[in-house]
Amino acid sequence: QVQLVESGGGMVQAGGSLRLSCATSGVTFTRHVLGWFRQAPGQERVFAASMSASGVTVYADSVKGRFTISRDNAKNTVYLQMNSLIPEDTAVYYCTVLTLRNSYWGQGTQVTVSS
Repeated sequence: QVQLVESGGGMVQAGGSLRLSCATSGVTFTRHVLGWFRQAPGQERVFAASMSASGVTVYADSVKGRFTISRDNAKNTVYLQMNSLIPEDTAVYYCTVLTLRNSYWGQGTQVTVSS
């Protein structure tokens, strides 16, 4: 059974930083695309960052230069380091593992950035 559990969300002032973690189990962590999406209140879930099995990273323009996705293969955990946070980053953040056949999602973690 595949499980993804996010942690690290919270409230922070604009300009601050947070690091999100996503612990995975039940999936071969290093073979698939890992990603972070976010969903602001009343809006659709949108892409934030991803990392391919080979380590190639892609970022949404809105977070490029501020967010960094990384992974620890030994811990089967993917991270999202978020710096220079702005109120527009307020959202529920979801991690995902994308395989050829399925996509697996965590339950989400709330990030709130105050001005």
